[in-house]
Formats: sequence, structure tokens, C-alpha cells
Amino acid sequence: MKRETFFLKFVIYLIGLPALAVCIYGFSRFDPNSPYWALPELENLQYPLLVGMYLAMIPFFIALIQTLKLLNYIDKNQAFSEAAVKSLKTIKYCAIIIIGLFILELPVLYLLTAVDDTPGILIGMVVIFASLVIAVFAATLQKLLHNAIELKSENDLTV
Repeated sequence: MKRETFFLKFVIYLIGLPALAVCIYGFSRFDPNSPYWALPELENLQYPLLVGMYLAMIPFFIALIQTLKLLNYIDKNQAFSEAAVKSLKTIKYCAIIIIGLFILELPVLYLLTAVDDTPGILIGMVVIFASLVIAVFAATLQKLLHNAIELKSENDLTV
């Protein structure tokens, strides 16, 4: 593994492992018999919240895997390839899916915030804006990379 991408791969794993731990352990701690969820205002919010969070984890992990693939392409000096463009496109779509899922989850977070003084809406908006930044950045890189590949192929054909 090259030194240039080692740190980035380490950070990807550092992001992914706690998220996986939350999926396995953290979300399963939502006990329906807990007195917190027994409140009449909250009893119907637990399952929509869990479903939304688990659904958002699917594109999150797909994006992390695609990021690792992209770093592997860079390690193999294949950064300017159609496979790298495809990885960026997948990352962009995953970020857009996460944005959509959290927009659908905002009413549940609002109801949770109305009953309990939690920063649910704020956390939801942070996730939406972070995903928006990632989607725009991936789309920009995808376009730049695609243009660079086209320019390279034109230069290869020129004598």
C-alpha cells in the first residue's frame, strides 16, 4: 500500500468501523419496553426512526467501499480510468440517496424534537448538508476526470 493513500484508507476505516458498531450494537439498544419510548408521544416514532437510520447506512457503506476502490485505483496508477469515474458516480448517487432518506426522516426527527429536547433536526440537517457537499464534490470530480480521460484519449490519437 502506498504511503499517499494509506492515511486516507485508515480514515475510511476509522469512519466505517464505528458506524458498523452503531448498526450492530447501538441501534439494537432501542428497547421498545423502555420507559422513554412508552411515552404516548414517542411510542410511534421508534420504528420509523430505526428504519430510516438503517436504510441510510446501506448507501453510506456502499460509498465507503467505492471510496476504497477509488483509492486502490490511485495506488495502481489507474486514477484516470472509466472505473474511477464509475466509482465517483456511485459515490454521488449514494450521497443523493442519503439526502433523500434524511429529508424523508425530518418529520420524524421534528416530532422527536417536539417531545424531547433533542437536537434531532440539527443532526438531520448536518447529515443532509454534509451529503450535499459530498455529492457536489463527487460530481465535480467525476466531470473533471471524465474530461481528462477524453483529453488524454484525443492526445493519444494525435501524432
